[in-house]
Order: sequence, then C-alpha cells, then structure tokens
Amino acid sequence: MESARDLLISLARRYAFGDIGALASGVVRDADEIEAVCEFGQRLLSLDAEDFAVEARSVPSDLRRRARACTMPQTPREQPRGALESLRPAYGLLLEVIAVRWHRRELSPMVAALHIASEYLPLLAFEPVLGNAGDPARWPEGLTAPGSRFGVIGDRDCDHTRAEQSAANRTLRVAGEPPEGWRAYFDRQHSQVAGALATCVADCRNPCTAMEWVDPDLREDLALRSQVALAFAETPLVRLRHAAPVGHGFGVPSPEEVIEAWERSRTTLAKNGVGGEASSDDGFPLPGLPSLFSAVAGAALKPSTLLEDTSAHLVRLLRH
Repeated sequence: MESARDLLISLARRYAFGDIGALASGVVRDADEIEAVCEFGQRLLSLDAEDFAVEARSVPSDLRRRARACTMPQTPREQPRGALESLRPAYGLLLEVIAVRWHRRELSPMVAALHIASEYLPLLAFEPVLGNAGDPARWPEGLTAPGSRFGVIGDRDCDHTRAEQSAANRTLRVAGEPPEGWRAYFDRQHSQVAGALATCVADCRNPCTAMEWVDPDLREDLALRSQVALAFAETPLVRLRHAAPVGHGFGVPSPEEVIEAWERSRTTLAKNGVGGEASSDDGFPLPGLPSLFSAVAGAALKPSTLLEDTSAHLVRLLRH
C-alpha cells in the first residue's frame, strides 16, 4: 500500500494530475479531496480556462484565487474581471505550462500553448495603454471616433481581413449580449480582435482615426511592441502547430525540431530591441521566451508557480 502511495507522490511531482485522479480511490481512503485537487490541477495544465474558477473546496483559497485571475469572465458583468483585467497572470501560467510540457516531452500540447500565447500577445502589448487587457465592456470611446474604420464591415480601405472586421464589429456590442453570446464571442472572435488592434497601430497601410486615442508619446512604443507580437505569430516556432495533431497534420515535432524552430524564430525576431529580447538566456527551456513576452508586455513576466504549488499541496495530502 505504501509503495502505491509513493508512486502517486512521484506522479504528483510530475504533474500527472489526471493519472492520480483515476488511481487515487484504489490507494487512498476517502479519496474525494485528492480527486478534486487533481481535477483542478488538470484543468490548469490543460488550459481549460472556462472552468478554472469552478469552486473546489478541497483546493486552498489562494490557489483558487490565483486560478481565477487567469480566467475569462463567463458573463458580460461578472466580477472580478480576471484575464480581462490583466493578461499577465495568464501568461505566467502559459509559461509554466509550456515548461512543464517540455519537461514531460508532451510537445503537441506545448505547441498548442504557444499558439494560444501568440493569439493574445497583441492584447498583452495594449494592456499598459488600455488600462485593462482588452475588456469589450471597457473599450475606449476613441476607438470608434469620427473617421474610424474599426469594426466597419466591408470597408475596402481598412487593412483588416473580413473575419477581423466582423470580430471588431462584434466586440463593440458584445457587452450588451446575453451570456451565451458573450461566451461564443470569446470562443471564436476575441483573438481576432487582438490581431486587428495590432494591425491598426503597427501595420496599417491606410491609417484612420481608430488609434488617435493613444497618447502620442506612447504610440511609437506601442506600435513596436505590437509589431513584434504580430511577428511572433508568424515565427517557425508557432508554425509548428501545423505539423502537430492540434493543427492540420499528423506529426508531432521532436525536441530537436522545437529547439531548431525556436532558434530560427529568435533570429527572425531580432530586428529591433523588443524582438531582440528573445535572444536572452533567461534559463527557460526555450531560452528568451519569458524575456520576449516581458518586452512585448512592457512589464516583467515569469513563469507562475500555480502548477508547482498545486502539486505540492497534492503531495501533502497524499502523505497524510
């Protein structure tokens, strides 16, 4: 019995929450508490953001509070605003998940996490000037000032794709929709709004008034950080998704292929001071990734310890 318990402890230290949850009842009496913690940990590891905030009384309140900070609100008026208030906690978790997946050699979900990070990176760049992380209930009025083409569907002078125009149009009114519409918007369109904003400030060939609300003293810096955010989405590293089961193919990249793609990505990004931060040696499995995200965010970011602390709590429960 003790050897089986020791095995569960070893699995906990490897963040194998799903396996422990499935096995615990055969090893530990009254396994309900352990199973609840495992469910919480697995949601974090799987980036099941819709369910991070589900109450789990067996999970310490501090862990639940930190998880809720990474959650998108499920209704237009839900409080607190979680990842719409700031994306920085969510990016801390993304970095931790990427590192854990790397060490477990689970490269397909690792590449999926990188893809998620790339989609929302422009909003991380906009956060300092917006004062939030792109909350549709708090867009600045200047975004739709006279002469703005933001959210105008079919405007041929706008550099947004048709999908981006549709998403931008929806984001301006989704805060008034019922919860079902709100959730559908986040499932399908919010990441496109992130890219649309970055295009407006950094890559538009025919600028309108949509970005005139940004302080002129901040606009050049915002444009540079947004440009790097757009560039990251096109790097060889993020494009690995198309060679993985989470993309359109059937292959899974090897560790060597991931490192090689990241090295090529670092070279591609090193065209300015912001992208050049990817060349830093910060001790991360993909060296320079936290430094790059920090440069885009305009704030220091590092991997969270949410998974690590959940694992440690689980180990304590298993030892009792």
